Amino acid sequence: MNYQTLSCDTQDRIMTLRLNRPEQLNAFTVEMANELIDVFERASEDDAVGAIVVTGTGRAFCAGMDLAVPGNVFGLNEALRPTMADMCERFDDPEIVNGVRDTGGRVALSIYNCKKPVIAAINGPAVGIGATMTLSMDARIASSSAKFGFVFGKIGIVPEACSSWFLPRLVGLAQALEWVYTADIFDAQEALRGGLVRSVVAPENLLDEAYQLAQRFVRRKSPVSIALMRQMMLRNSTTDPVTAHRIESLAMFYTSIGDGKEGVASFLEKRKPEYQGLASKDMPPFYPW
Repeated sequence: MNYQTLSCDTQDRIMTLRLNRPEQLNAFTVEMANELIDVFERASEDDAVGAIVVTGTGRAFCAGMDLAVPGNVFGLNEALRPTMADMCERFDDPEIVNGVRDTGGRVALSIYNCKKPVIAAINGPAVGIGATMTLSMDARIASSSAKFGFVFGKIGIVPEACSSWFLPRLVGLAQALEWVYTADIFDAQEALRGGLVRSVVAPENLLDEAYQLAQRFVRRKSPVSIALMRQMMLRNSTTDPVTAHRIESLAMFYTSIGDGKEGVASFLEKRKPEYQGLASKDMPPFYPW
């Protein structure tokens, strides 16, 4: 696919997805949101893709929403007066999707629903949606030159991209509140101290670090097992143990009669596994429950 705000290429089952508006520091737009959703939905069903590394072109990861676009900069329909009932009953109504629903949240949900691990390689400033879009990814690796900021309070709005759900779960409620209340810009070491990123590396090593982690996620792994584990961890962590047990029981049952047979055989025969299951068509019937 040809995208206007992104570039993509896949090698060795790792897709590199670049935010590609370098002259605007990869500032986020509604067009970029729609293109990101398309990429994650396609990659989720593309068996040539095992994992996705997201980074920025140029010196920034994403400088936040492009505030220079005409009209409502968030792409919202100011003629509407939506209610919570609208958000519940008309969630997929095009008028609500295009005129009310937060574009960052739509992107976050496309990442959340993806069957493939997603790694953020944060190469520079990640501010506003540039920071919150990474929260639904599986790991965040920062360049030592990266900067972060949950700066919504500075312009009188609120955090988005489902970040009120993701951020406290990643860093704890107190740290999340401090970062969003102060709206401060902070460096990569502060992000590491606060638990936002897993590691900080030199700029020249950033992508190599991300690719190595991505390969560890997918090498000699069953794509079906990876997809199930990703959704189990994301969804079950906020449910009760009995519900988790029900889902794990079904997942164990279906993997044990699928790629699990090859996994056990390869272990006993001391050889590399050759998994045949495909995330595009071999997910068990209860998925995604």
